[in-house]
Amino acid sequence: MSLRAPEGVPDSRGLNLFEADRGFRSLLELHLEPALAAHLMPHFERLGAMAGAELDELALAADKNPPQLAGQRIDKHASYRRLEEVAFGEFGLAAMSHRSGVLGWPQPLPPVAKYALTYLYVQAEFGVCCPLSMTDALTRTIRKFADPALVARYLPALTSQDMDALTQGAMFMTEHKAGSDVGGTETRALKDGHAWKLHGDKWFCSNADAGLALVLARPEGAAAGTRGLSLFLMPRTLPDGTPNSYSIVRLKEKLGTRGMPSGETRLEGASAYLVGDPGRGFVQMADMINMSRLSNGMRAAGMMRRALTEALFVARNRRAFGKPLIELPLLRRQLLKLMLPTEAARSMVLYTALELARADAGDEAARRRVRLLTPLIKFRACRDARKVTGDAMEVRGGVGYTEEWSDPRLVRDAHLGSIWEGSSNIVALDVLRAIRKEGALEALLPELKQRIERAPRLLAARLAASLDKAAEFAQATAAADLESHARQAATGLYYAVAAALLADEGTRLGERGDCRRHLLALLAYLHRLAPRDPLRRDSAGIDPAMSSALLPETPVAPQVLEKLLLAISH
Repeated sequence: MSLRAPEGVPDSRGLNLFEADRGFRSLLELHLEPALAAHLMPHFERLGAMAGAELDELALAADKNPPQLAGQRIDKHASYRRLEEVAFGEFGLAAMSHRSGVLGWPQPLPPVAKYALTYLYVQAEFGVCCPLSMTDALTRTIRKFADPALVARYLPALTSQDMDALTQGAMFMTEHKAGSDVGGTETRALKDGHAWKLHGDKWFCSNADAGLALVLARPEGAAAGTRGLSLFLMPRTLPDGTPNSYSIVRLKEKLGTRGMPSGETRLEGASAYLVGDPGRGFVQMADMINMSRLSNGMRAAGMMRRALTEALFVARNRRAFGKPLIELPLLRRQLLKLMLPTEAARSMVLYTALELARADAGDEAARRRVRLLTPLIKFRACRDARKVTGDAMEVRGGVGYTEEWSDPRLVRDAHLGSIWEGSSNIVALDVLRAIRKEGALEALLPELKQRIERAPRLLAARLAASLDKAAEFAQATAAADLESHARQAATGLYYAVAAALLADEGTRLGERGDCRRHLLALLAYLHRLAPRDPLRRDSAGIDPAMSSALLPETPVAPQVLEKLLLAISH
């Protein structure tokens, strides 16, 4: 039974999180094909209602009742199992990219639809999204690299929406001596006739009781470092129904994602199937890691949106000092600082999802763009989520620090994104690697410049100059391999790209009379890209004008944008 808020404390329980996000519908109509957008809209409305009510209460319960290890069985709380049922079963979030028929659509759904739906789901529950992502990414990886007979054996269960038939996926990669330094992997793979046997300890295995796991191991006699690693598919249960030869040593007690089981696993001659070519394991696993990184960025964007939704709800509905909180100047400025990274992350994720579909269809330039955008999102959006969720909790005040609200769970879970699938430093260095080794900037810049050129002239000039400057700095940093500047380069490039995408969305929505996203692009320029004197007062009143236009989350007329652009020019 849901707890109720004390008198005077705004209670957002039961809020439809899709309808509360006033600009989401128009973005979906912008980025989805019209027929698909119309077909999916009732599903977004239903999921939004569930996310703000049933799923949110289940997530609170799952967080308070972590799984328990009973022998080799993991007992999950009923609340967590219901969360799984909604994600895997009712909405088919792990299956929809791989087969037709999910949510009644006659073809596999495009990545942008999957990420948009999961973005809404994660606003209630983060933990289940880890198994979702790994099941989806494992399926993608074996379809690309594994023997067709192996794919045929496991694909139906991986893409099932029947919870009794479903097989979930995981990746077991981290070891005591091999976290970010994957080349230090010590797990051994021994050839046994036509089979392989794995021996070693995997120290951090999320979704620890998954039916299938992708495992990195070093075959006997293979080279040291990542070049000697091969990729294996390891089932939890062998074809004859007997348990495979590995054991869950213990479950982790974690800061966040407490309902989802993560554990330590000991491989004791576990049977596994070689995936792809020997010695190419790390390259092949990198595909799964990159999909997981993109999913992490999407989850960060979703958690920021939930945090912003909660902060706006409180600000609009609580009174203090004789007026609604949202009329207080300092809070209005704070809300803008929550809104900018939230909107930037969403635009980055939606664009990257569209590019991923093009890359999968064989577009090499799109592949290079995704190769850069993925670590960019993983680096900056996940770091921004830590601050946004914390600052949003402050808007609710002391009551927001208590565990009966979503705020503390969002703060805890947000910290995970910066760690999973590569810490911030590792991912920032990967941004430089994508620029240096794959010419990713050369594939991205012309595309963005075309989009910027269509924006209003006074905005376009600023964004184009900022993009050139950020790209030049990132290119020089990558060419000289200046690791100490990697984070600076990644942050500047992220916001320059996000501003370009926000402006493009603004241009397209501006044709319908809504220039709100142009204003967000301008905000990104002013707060993240333009030179600023921290001790200079905003004498032109630009921030108050921005907050008046943006905080209602309603369409912004072209005249408002024009007036602000002229004020900045003067």
